[in-house]
Amino acid sequence: MKKTYKIDVDCANCANKMEDAAKKTTGVKDATVNFMTLKMIVEFEDGQDPKTVMQEVRKNCKKVEDDCEIFL
Repeated sequence: MKKTYKIDVDCANCANKMEDAAKKTTGVKDATVNFMTLKMIVEFEDGQDPKTVMQEVRKNCKKVEDDCEIFL
């Protein structure tokens, strides 16, 4: 399952950090961050609850870029 989320990030480098952090999160099959459109597309592993996984994605992204935001 894929879902798209609106994000708030200041620069392309920060967006790349967020993408890497999201990809390393348990339950995420793949993630793509588009800085130009300020969107994150997350593909979840089978059987994972997107809401629960995205809470972890948000925590992991805050660790690498504390002023970023993901609107769930």
